[in-house]
Amino acid sequence: MPKPAPPHAAHVEALGNSDVFLAFQERVSRAARVDRPVLLLGERGTGKELAAARLHYLSPRWQNPFVTLNCAAVSESLMESELFGHESGAFTGAARQRTGRFERAHGGTLFLDEIGNMPLPMQEKILRVVEYGVFERVGGSHPVATDVRIIAATNVDLVQMANAGKFKRDLLDRLAFEVLTLPPLRARNNDALLLAQRFAASMATELGLPDTPVFSEHATQQLFAHQWPGNIRELKNTIDRTVFHADGDIIDSLELDPFVSPWRQGLAKQPSDASQPASQEPPSQRPQAPCPQGESSLPSAPPLTTCSAAHSTGPLQQTDLSTPLQQATRQLELGYLKAALERTRHNQREAAELLGLTYHQFRGLFRKHKQDIVSTA
Repeated sequence: MPKPAPPHAAHVEALGNSDVFLAFQERVSRAARVDRPVLLLGERGTGKELAAARLHYLSPRWQNPFVTLNCAAVSESLMESELFGHESGAFTGAARQRTGRFERAHGGTLFLDEIGNMPLPMQEKILRVVEYGVFERVGGSHPVATDVRIIAATNVDLVQMANAGKFKRDLLDRLAFEVLTLPPLRARNNDALLLAQRFAASMATELGLPDTPVFSEHATQQLFAHQWPGNIRELKNTIDRTVFHADGDIIDSLELDPFVSPWRQGLAKQPSDASQPASQEPPSQRPQAPCPQGESSLPSAPPLTTCSAAHSTGPLQQTDLSTPLQQATRQLELGYLKAALERTRHNQREAAELLGLTYHQFRGLFRKHKQDIVSTA
């Protein structure tokens, strides 16, 4: 009988051809065959649940349930009921008997994610199940037998927690039959590009794009230069966001920071700052009269071509009116774009920051003058 395909979430990002990734996958395959607890260690976003699913589906228990519980997502008051279930009338609202994760995982695998968040009293109860294979439901008095393989995962130092009395040493010893440490993405050589191409293709399909965008040389350099503290999860979100905002078939720059904005600094100000006199505000934040339609709003533009100059009290003789306003504005915008791109070596995101624009504002301005920029490049 052929094995069923594992769930979609269990294999989408389990890709890589680097030596460190393949070595880890080999250790997972070997550990899967031994019916003992496994402890997965790794930074956030490295794919601990994917590794747990692989351990289950490569084990002799593959036909039985694979049940998960995120220990960080369940309150301490509900943890016991989630794990062991409860009897009817055990507490207010318990109208009927409910089975817990241990019962549902009978014959299969129970994956306890973020086990470092497990309360100490629950650690004691789990240790009893690991050692004796029995537990009692909340409000019950009869032991319930269970046959479960436990796989636990965490991104904290459990040894340090045990030394500090925050994690039971006995439970740690029982879970650590095999300890597998997932390599971070920054240690996986070219895997970032392989994963990025996979995510880009998936996002392009989701958006109904005719072709998958291709990463430029600069975007590829960004992939390898970035440290990816959020690992695969951060990479996927970045690629999805970049493809979503891409205007063509070439990705020139990755959207590494979704919070980039010229107004971001103002968000951190205390409410008292808003009450300061307008005369003491930075010039870029002072209210200005509306600009005529089509006029540039570049924050650093020379004063004689901005709307602040048009409303100034200085003599009109200082403003050269021989060039039509729209033409002067176009020349100004084009000059700023070329200078910013040259200074940043055509890194459009850095050029946007240099001009005090959001990336999307910059892209709109770039599309407006793209033909002139390309023809003079």
